[in-house]
Amino acid sequence: MSFLRNNRRYEKSPVLFHEVPAEIAAEAQYPERFATLNTRYATFYFSDTMIIMDVVPHGIKEVFRYTRMRSAGNPPSEDFSKMTDMLGNAWWEEEKRTTKKYLASRHVLELATRCLISPVLMRPRLIKIPTIKTAAMNCLEIDKADINSDQLSKIIKNAYRRLAKIHHPDLGGHAQTFRKLHAAYMELLRWADNPTFICRRGFHDKWYYDSDNKKWVQPIPIQT
Repeated sequence: MSFLRNNRRYEKSPVLFHEVPAEIAAEAQYPERFATLNTRYATFYFSDTMIIMDVVPHGIKEVFRYTRMRSAGNPPSEDFSKMTDMLGNAWWEEEKRTTKKYLASRHVLELATRCLISPVLMRPRLIKIPTIKTAAMNCLEIDKADINSDQLSKIIKNAYRRLAKIHHPDLGGHAQTFRKLHAAYMELLRWADNPTFICRRGFHDKWYYDSDNKKWVQPIPIQT
C-alpha cells in the first residue's frame, strides 16, 4: 500500500458524513500517533473515492496531507484506520533504524503532501451550541433559527398559546399531550431567560482532532 502524493486539492470534495460510524472516535485510543508529530490539530474527511487526513503541527504554517483511495465495500473508518496504521508502522520502522524519535517523526511528515494553510484552517472555528433540547423545540414547533431571535420569549409564548387551543383538554385535546406541551413551554422559557451554550472548536465539514483533549470531534453543523 502506498500514499497518493500529489498537489491536488480536496477541500471541495463531497463529504458523506451520514456514512461515518462511531468507530472513528476509537482513534483517540492512540493519541501518541499525533503527539509524535507535535500535532496542533488534525482533520479527517472523505469523498466517494478517497479519504484525506490533514495534520497541522505546532509552529508550522503548513498542512501535511495524507490521502488514500477508498477500498470497495469498506467503511471510511476502516480505510482511515489502515492509513493511520501505515503511518504508525512507518514511524516505528524509522525509529528502530535511526534510534531517533525526531527523525522518525520527520520521516512520517515527509510522506505527506505539504500544502499552504489557508486563513480558514489557521484556527478551527469556535462554535457555540445551544444546550436547549430539540425535543422541546419540536413540541412547540419552534424553528432553530428562532433561537437567536431577540423575541424568543414572545415566540415561545405565541407558539404555546396557539397549540394550547388545540391540545387543551377543555377544548377537546388530550391531557397527556397537553402536559408534554406545557413542560416543553416551561423548559424553553427557562432557557430563554438564562441561555447556556456548549463552546467547542471544530469544522462543519470535517472530523477534527483536538490535541488538547486528545480526541476526535464530529463535524459541527452550521447554525442557521
